[in-house]
Amino acid sequence: MPGKRKADPDTGATTASKKARFDQWLSDMEDSSDSEDGRAEPENRSDDSESITEEQINKVARQFSPVEEENEKSARLGSRPSKAGKGVVTQRAIPSAEKEEDAVNFAELGVHPDLVTSLANMSIRRPTPVQAACIPALLQGLDCIGNAKTGSGKTVAFAIPILQQLMKDPYGIYALILTPTRELAFQIADQFAILGGPFNVRTAIVVGGMDMIAQAIELENRPHVVVATPGRLVDHLNSTSGTWNLSRVLDEADRLLTPTFATELAALFQVLPPDRQVSLFTATMSDKIEGIANAEPKPGKSRPFIHRMTDRIETVLTLKQYYLIVPSHVREVYLYHLLCNPPQSIVHLRRAPPEKSKPAQFRRKEKPKMKKKQDSVEEDEIVQPPPTIIFCTRPKAVAYLTEFLKALSIRATPLHSRLTQRERLNSLNLFRAYVVPVLVSTDVGARGLDIDDVAMVVNWDMPVEPEEYTHRVGRTARRGRGGLAVSFVTERDEERVKRVEERIGAQLEEMKLPESVVLEPINTVFTAQRVARMAVQESDFGKREEIHKSKNAKRAAVQERDKILGIGADQ
Repeated sequence: MPGKRKADPDTGATTASKKARFDQWLSDMEDSSDSEDGRAEPENRSDDSESITEEQINKVARQFSPVEEENEKSARLGSRPSKAGKGVVTQRAIPSAEKEEDAVNFAELGVHPDLVTSLANMSIRRPTPVQAACIPALLQGLDCIGNAKTGSGKTVAFAIPILQQLMKDPYGIYALILTPTRELAFQIADQFAILGGPFNVRTAIVVGGMDMIAQAIELENRPHVVVATPGRLVDHLNSTSGTWNLSRVLDEADRLLTPTFATELAALFQVLPPDRQVSLFTATMSDKIEGIANAEPKPGKSRPFIHRMTDRIETVLTLKQYYLIVPSHVREVYLYHLLCNPPQSIVHLRRAPPEKSKPAQFRRKEKPKMKKKQDSVEEDEIVQPPPTIIFCTRPKAVAYLTEFLKALSIRATPLHSRLTQRERLNSLNLFRAYVVPVLVSTDVGARGLDIDDVAMVVNWDMPVEPEEYTHRVGRTARRGRGGLAVSFVTERDEERVKRVEERIGAQLEEMKLPESVVLEPINTVFTAQRVARMAVQESDFGKREEIHKSKNAKRAAVQERDKILGIGADQ
């Protein structure tokens, strides 16, 4: 039975045997046709903006140009101040051996007792290395660049100094937090609401896909903290007047400091006060952030505090990382087996759905349903998998896999940019509450989302950029918990695997599954594939986006014509 565990796939292979097996498999592999979700460029994850030139992003980078003086003494001894002009530069390099239990407590970092209590109410009692390093610097008013692994508490690292300043002088708008995705914006706002709730801190969320008029009214009420995506915030700035006195935080800075957001960031820099405090937080140090860190500061500008990981391995030690060699035409069969027969190390994380976990007297009485056909898959026969996130590069692949799993009675919900904001939030809420155990997502769900007890991350296809792998697998094994990451590797993915291994500084282990057992339900899986393809086709997936693109193309053509003819030049 596919619903019962057949074998424990938590086994690895040496580098030599892995390479030999991969090469032999590639040589024996016959050409096969692409499946429904074939390879394509990854989804454009910018919710509110379009790509522009490298020259524009360089212009943005020059607006914030700190410098980092690298030396062995500071790396050995930790934080040391050094005079440079009018400012103070501090640097702290945290060695990989540093343990969370060795860190000081929050009170010793200068955190207000009331905030320490709020942290304790969230079961946060000792700071992580990035928090211990960055909180004192931010409390001193220094700019900051914080680089730490996923799940290390970067949000708390910049939230505490903001809230502590608001406790002294609660005026709005004080802090602006920019994120690349809408989902991350909602999550950060939730954490501010929890930490700042006892102090009546008001937070506004300004993202695309929501009512702009309601957001404008909320901004007029002068909230203390604004959490926003760049594009929608610029829309509001263009339609209003007034100066915002802001401290500013760029979360997931490596994604924000790309050409995709350069136009919006340039517009924001023009209205932000020159004496602003700026913080950049990221799990991956991109070349752009490295360039900012090594640039000379402007005259009279303080150099920032820089906290970076010295550990070359970007992923946490509690994460087990595997690759699974899978022929492209039977990937769905392997996925079905993996979900029904998860590795022994995460089986205990299976949970009953909320409805079934209630006492009988509190359960909702359902009307008797018609008897299902004999050839259908009964939901009660399928043991639901532990909390799992499946990452794909394309929205259509997400829609297809969601329908595929539903056809096999595995509860799943989608998350991608072509859903409305209400649908996206609903999918996240269903997954958080374990109403559905499987979230199928594009890379919009790869950054910053903090969801408890995610047992496994599956890369349905390897990411194009190795940095995205780090963010994807960072959704599990958070805050010291264990987790599992399994990457499906087809005949076209050898180079991508090598690039990922070079990026994270570690090698993936090979997962072995018993092929004869995996292929047992192949007919059932093929039937589910046909049902899923029909469902996606009947839903007219992507039709709305095609119409929108067509309208934008026509509008751009008209604007280009008017520009050539000199029409509207004075506007």
